[in-house]
Amino acid sequence: MARAVGDLLADFDAELENEIALEKSWNVAPTDAVPIVLERLVDESLKRQLHVAKWGLVPSWAKDPKGGARLINARSETLLEKPSFRKAAVARRCAVPADGYYEWKKGEGKSKQPYYVHPGDGHGLVFAGLYEWWRDQSVSSDDPGRWLLSMSILTADTPTADSARTRRSASVFDELTTLHDRVPLPMSTETMEAWLDPREKDAAGLVDMVRERAHDAAAGWTLDPVGAAVGNVRNNSPELIEPVEGLF
Repeated sequence: MARAVGDLLADFDAELENEIALEKSWNVAPTDAVPIVLERLVDESLKRQLHVAKWGLVPSWAKDPKGGARLINARSETLLEKPSFRKAAVARRCAVPADGYYEWKKGEGKSKQPYYVHPGDGHGLVFAGLYEWWRDQSVSSDDPGRWLLSMSILTADTPTADSARTRRSASVFDELTTLHDRVPLPMSTETMEAWLDPREKDAAGLVDMVRERAHDAAAGWTLDPVGAAVGNVRNNSPELIEPVEGLF
């Protein structure tokens, strides 16, 4: 995620509730701070806002934020059954912008080849996400740091079952199947508009919509083999996404 705040505000036609700081990163890791786009009703007016959230959802009822590291992904097939995600799916849905993401293909023995998965046209992508606010009870009520905003990204089986049976053309998800059995769920602009609307309470219908449209949203993606340096979170530079000759 290497886009500037101003670019994100323009791309998503969003505004800021408060000033935010966002570091460019070519190697985002769980628990890092990432941008999210959400919509809220403010005085009965719909506002689209850009916020920065911790990657790893912390439910509002959690005793502490430590468990967030285990909730970086929400399985779309079962999230409505899970206490950690159920309420957020109804009322706190977000979009998670990214330039791309990494996935690893296993070879013989311990060998692995990282791939950079990204839109082929150079534009960014956006994942379906959920967000939560967590109140730190140990911090005074007048301290702005008492609230923690966190988020999780929806995932699905690869390829998503329904569309795999019905579609006629090849999809980048077919290639992703050789890398991993799960995929983060991308959204088109049209899908995102529906997903973000806080007035819509049919969470099950929205999740189904995102799953059904995932193949179309990923139609222009490409997979580039990249260097092994991305496997170390201490490495963080544009060189990480430069294509290399693959190991296999």
